Amino acid sequence: MTGSAGDTTTSGSGDIRRSLELLWGEGEPPSRGPRRGLTLDGIVTAAVELADAEGLAAVSMRRLSTELGVGTMSLYRYVPGKAELLDLMLDRTQGLPPGTPARTPADWRDGVEGLARGFLALYRRHPWLLKINQSRSVLGPGTLRALEAALAALRGMGLSDPETLSVIIAVQSFTLGIARLEIEAAEAAKETGLSDEEFWSSQEPILSRVMRSGEFPLMAQLSPDTFSAEFDHFGFGLRCLVQGFEAKVAAVAAAREQG
Repeated sequence: MTGSAGDTTTSGSGDIRRSLELLWGEGEPPSRGPRRGLTLDGIVTAAVELADAEGLAAVSMRRLSTELGVGTMSLYRYVPGKAELLDLMLDRTQGLPPGTPARTPADWRDGVEGLARGFLALYRRHPWLLKINQSRSVLGPGTLRALEAALAALRGMGLSDPETLSVIIAVQSFTLGIARLEIEAAEAAKETGLSDEEFWSSQEPILSRVMRSGEFPLMAQLSPDTFSAEFDHFGFGLRCLVQGFEAKVAAVAAAREQG
């Protein structure tokens, strides 16, 4: 059986040249398909749908062949293996995050908010993305179009290119953290059968005694709503990020006027 032996939870772990050819449509398509209608696009679509429904671990060439109603070896006519397939799945899902404005916003603040909300929607729709090491992304058309749109949305900040990229990294990293908390909490509840309320309530008797001991005075003085699920941590953090960016943009503009 052919196929790469790369780590299929790390992007770019397969045949990078072949992944790029497939992403950019430069590879030779099969001269004859095993079944009329089977295409690389259909394979990637089926893989993403399977990962969305059952998680990345469920995606295998054998399982995909079953879903598509073809022999497993037929898939290797289109894609070398799961590592390269993962590169295609990532580019497909991360093309333009849901919520990305169709037009470049006039105010970069709207651009920052659009990016953040787009990333959050992306992780909610495809939670398996949180399981992948994307430190080395294979850059396909979807990924580059998304980056192009992000750069356009932030152009009005007047920052240097490395600083603008850093803004994108900061927004994505913040949103990734919020999404991870949300998705992992849901996964924990599903795996244990305990809701968040039930889990924390089970610790209340002992923690109440600990708080009365005086060893943790600051914790004991926290208001009852400190850990309330009603508080919008995403909105609060996003506003703080924008305020920080505003200070930087103002400082850069002032320095240019003085220079």
